[in-house]
Amino acid sequence: MKIADLITWFEEWANPAWCESWDNCGWQVEPGILQESARVLVCLTPTLAVMQEAIAKNANLIFAHHPLIFAPPKSFRVGEAIADMVRLAFVHNIGIYSAHTNFDQVQDGTADVLAQILELKDATPIVPTQNGLGYGRVGTIEPVMSLKDLLAIIHSRLAPNNLLVSPSANLQQEISRIAVLGGSGASYISAVVKTGATAYLTSDCKFHQFQESRDRGLILIDAGHYATERPACDRLVQKLQYLNLDWVKLSDRDEDFRQFFP
Repeated sequence: MKIADLITWFEEWANPAWCESWDNCGWQVEPGILQESARVLVCLTPTLAVMQEAIAKNANLIFAHHPLIFAPPKSFRVGEAIADMVRLAFVHNIGIYSAHTNFDQVQDGTADVLAQILELKDATPIVPTQNGLGYGRVGTIEPVMSLKDLLAIIHSRLAPNNLLVSPSANLQQEISRIAVLGGSGASYISAVVKTGATAYLTSDCKFHQFQESRDRGLILIDAGHYATERPACDRLVQKLQYLNLDWVKLSDRDEDFRQFFP
């Protein structure tokens, strides 16, 4: 399959026009590779380490969830990560394409995969956008389980570096309705409360957002940005493997930028 055809296939599923106004979905760098046979390295975040991996593995497309460029750069200088990524992309004819908030909304996107991992029943968007799509997912879990067992499942299936949980949470409390949103989801706390969910799995939550959740009767669970979004990248690889690609692989050099000591 040519890269142009791959992008057409993807954009019929997750249209970049659906991305938020502050976002930057779609081509980040396209060095004239559209008619080449697709050799795709999928990653969460495009970094120099991922670029070096793409070069070593003779990939010609880095397909990333996070955009390489969020705001228009004012300059490109040697030694700056974005400038070096762009230079290497043109030197080695490697395209960089990002699917961000458009990918968050769709079936088998970041939130939907989290809901599937937790085996949520009758999952629907926390905030609908269009045609059954939307941000986050909320559904029921069967059978009902304790918060302690839910945290153990999250830890086992997502393998986060750490789990942060509301301090007043009772580990023996029974949980039946759960909301999930991969990545930075603290701004959706009010919307989650309206869904009747007891627990909310997301990431990048601040001190006072845990306070807000506690005060509103919602158990907030922060599993980290990487752990909550990387599974969707793995699912994307699985979907791409059904296409007629020369080669596709999940990056080995993706990074979780948060580490905990000890």
